[in-house]
Amino acid sequence: MDYEKQYHEYLARVNRALEAACNTYLPEESEVCRAARYSLMSGGKRIRAVLVLSVCDMLHGNAEAAEQFAAAVEMLHCYSLIHDDLPCMDNDDLRRGKPSCHKAFGEATAMLAGDVLLTEAFNAVAHAPASAEICVRAAQALGMGAGSHGMVYGQELDLKYEALAATEEQLRLIHRHKTGALINAAIQMGAAAAQATEQQSKELEDYAYGIGLVFQIVDDVLDVVGSQEQLGKPIGSDSENGKTTFVTLFGTDGAMELAKKLNNETCASLSREFGEKSAFLVELAKELLVRRS
Repeated sequence: MDYEKQYHEYLARVNRALEAACNTYLPEESEVCRAARYSLMSGGKRIRAVLVLSVCDMLHGNAEAAEQFAAAVEMLHCYSLIHDDLPCMDNDDLRRGKPSCHKAFGEATAMLAGDVLLTEAFNAVAHAPASAEICVRAAQALGMGAGSHGMVYGQELDLKYEALAATEEQLRLIHRHKTGALINAAIQMGAAAAQATEQQSKELEDYAYGIGLVFQIVDDVLDVVGSQEQLGKPIGSDSENGKTTFVTLFGTDGAMELAKKLNNETCASLSREFGEKSAFLVELAKELLVRRS
């Protein structure tokens, strides 16, 4: 398997699906929808969307449905980034090397742009070319990963512990919800498109939360050792705000050692369950470990 070639093939499919979603759900005559398009189509690694497609492919599922599910999870992820950047949250001026949505369009329009992306994400799932059973299963996965049992709860915990020192256990809880839950939603949407068994879904869930934690640990390290040019957003904000991170607890070297250990365990478990079919997902996990942006 040529990982880079496969990743770029997935990326091309995702971008086509996003363009179609923009044309269907985000009419250009609306200023709010133009703001949503601005953030949605501003690039990015599209990791969650790629996970939808790769899991579906691994399990020989409905590729057309998976592409629409991939667009939906990117729309929802984008809403969360727009809202994260707002002055009432992280107050960040840059996202992916460009002015944040509220800097480009104003705070009220950015708020509504996030709202429309969140809402239309579920519209996209509902209209995917698949059976009602598959679409409902995908919608359940997205709702669970994004809502009060997932990402939003993680964001609530993140805000709570801005003013409090967090233990490792508390930090893992924050990021299991804030980062891991939406990654798992993407993976379970890919599994839904393939009508995966309960056992397959459980093994994929373990992989999702494993790479989600690794992703966050690497994020914490990059906030210390990375550059604004590489990351496309301000760095050093965690330490400036006195926020507990994995670097706070373990140092940069210790945090990366923990990430490597978690990654090895996650990949080994996935390979035992799915064998050679999981090669792309294993390689993706390794790439997340060494990313620089």
